[in-house]
Amino acid sequence: MGLKRKPLASMNVIPFIDIMLVLLVMVLTTATFIRQGIIPVDLPEAKSSDKKTDNKEVTIYVTKNGEIFLDKDKVDLPTLQLRLAKISKKDTVVLRSDKESKFQDFVHVMDILKKLNHESLYIVTKE
Repeated sequence: MGLKRKPLASMNVIPFIDIMLVLLVMVLTTATFIRQGIIPVDLPEAKSSDKKTDNKEVTIYVTKNGEIFLDKDKVDLPTLQLRLAKISKKDTVVLRSDKESKFQDFVHVMDILKKLNHESLYIVTKE
């Protein structure tokens, strides 16, 4: 009397799918930060990803000496506030602050942005 073996007709792939989904989530999460190299803060919601927006990007630089630049123009805090008040609230503001700069200079810029209710702000960092 020999044992009769049944052919393996199906294989349980549920554990494999679970592992793949976890890996996919991890890759997508890290790939977003690597691609952008930024930390997103309080982004506006989009109703459709197919629509192109005419939003502009404005860059603010804070140097280690406390100098502030709006795009490529050197400005002081009152001038920065006046110029930021003229741009659309939906425009993206990119803040690049030197790691050696005083934290107070960073806070002054953030206060101005908060006061003007800008909705889209990115703080650029190194990996």
